Amino acid sequence: MNFDISAHVENYRASIADFVAREIIPLEADPASYDAHGNIALPLLARLRARAREEGLWCLQLKQETGGAGLGKTGMAVCYEEMNRSIFGPVVFNSAAPDDGNMMVLEALATPEQKKRWLAPIVDGSVRSAFAMTEPHPGGGSDPSMITTRAEKRGDRYVVTGRKWFITGAEEAAHFILVARTSDDPRHGLSALLFHKDQPGWRIVRRIGIMGPEEHGGHCELEFDGLEIPAENVLLGEGRGLKVTQVRLGPARLTHCMRWLGLAKRCVEIARDYASVREGFGVRLADRESIQLMLGDLAMRIEVGRLLVMKAAWELDRGGFARKEVSMAKVQVANVLHDAADTAIQINGARGYSHDTVLEWIYRYARQARLVDGADEVHKMVLNRFLNEEGSGFWRWNVEGNAAGEA
Repeated sequence: MNFDISAHVENYRASIADFVAREIIPLEADPASYDAHGNIALPLLARLRARAREEGLWCLQLKQETGGAGLGKTGMAVCYEEMNRSIFGPVVFNSAAPDDGNMMVLEALATPEQKKRWLAPIVDGSVRSAFAMTEPHPGGGSDPSMITTRAEKRGDRYVVTGRKWFITGAEEAAHFILVARTSDDPRHGLSALLFHKDQPGWRIVRRIGIMGPEEHGGHCELEFDGLEIPAENVLLGEGRGLKVTQVRLGPARLTHCMRWLGLAKRCVEIARDYASVREGFGVRLADRESIQLMLGDLAMRIEVGRLLVMKAAWELDRGGFARKEVSMAKVQVANVLHDAADTAIQINGARGYSHDTVLEWIYRYARQARLVDGADEVHKMVLNRFLNEEGSGFWRWNVEGNAAGEA
C-alpha cells in the first residue's frame, strides 16, 4: 500500500485542524461548555455544527450523493484523527458514534425509500440515532447468536419483546436500528429493524451511570413490550441481521480507533508542553531520560496504531473485509489510548489529575475503549482463530494485482 495521501484529503485534514484549533479547543477550558454528563452542551454544539457545515466540513465520511465528501476509509483515518484532537471534535462534524456507524450501514444497505426516511434526517443533523444490539445476561453481547429479544411476525408487522442495555445515545435518539431474533435458525435467525422513538411499545428503563464522560443520550437500558414495526422497515431483509451487524461493526470499530489516535496524540501534546517548561531540582522534565523514554515509547506505539488503522482502512477501501486488521488495530489503539492518558497524567502530576487539563476526562473515557465493540480478549480470540486456520499464511503479503482477500 502507498502511504501518500491525496491533495484532496490533505486539504480537508488541514481545514479540520484549523477549525478544531480555532473553534473547539478553546471551549474545553470553560465549564459552561459542558453538559451534566461531561460532553459538549447541546446549544453550543448546535452553533458549532452550523459553522462546520458553512465551512464544508460536514459528514465527510459519506458518499457525495448522500451528502458527504466520499473520502473513503483511508481519508477518514486521516481526518478523524485530526477531529479528535479535541474531546468535543467528532460530534461537531457529524462523525461521532453511534450516528457515524449508523449512517454508513444505512448508506450501504438501506433501500432508497429507507434512506429517505431513516438516513437523510441523521445526515442533515435533525435527528440522532442509536444501534440497539447488546443485551443483559443471558442475552447477546459480543456473541450476537445469544440475542434473545424477539420480533415475531404477525401479518405485515413484527411485534418486539425483550430487553437491551448499554445502548449508546438512546435518550437523544429518534431513529433506532434494532437487532432482534425472528427465528431460531443459527445463521439466519436475526433481523435488523428500524423504528422511531415515538412508536409505542417500548421504553427507556434507565440511563446507566458510567465511569467516564458520556456520549449525548448516555448508555441506556431499553424494554420492548409489544413494539410494532412494519415489514417495510426491515433492513436488508428478514434473517439478514447478522450481515447487517457485520457491515456496521467492522468499520465502526475502525472509526473508533481513528478517533482514539487523535486523543492519544493530544495526551502526548499536553505532556510534552508541560515537560518543556516544568523544572525540578534544576532540570527540566523534558531533559530527564525517564521522561524521554516515556514519550518516545508512546510516540512509537501510537505510530504502530496508525499503521494498523491505515492498513485496515486500505483493505476496506479495496473491497476486503479486514477482519484481522480491524481486530489488531482495535486492541493496539485502545490500549495505547489508555496508556497515553495515564503517562501524560503522570508527567503532569497533580495538574494532570485535576480539571485544569482534559487529561482526566480522556483517562476516564479511555477505559471503555478496551470494552466497546468487542473486548480485547474477544479480538485476540478472533486473531487466534485466523492463526489456526491460516498458519504461516496469517502473515502473507498481498501480491500486486490480486483482488482483496486473495493470497
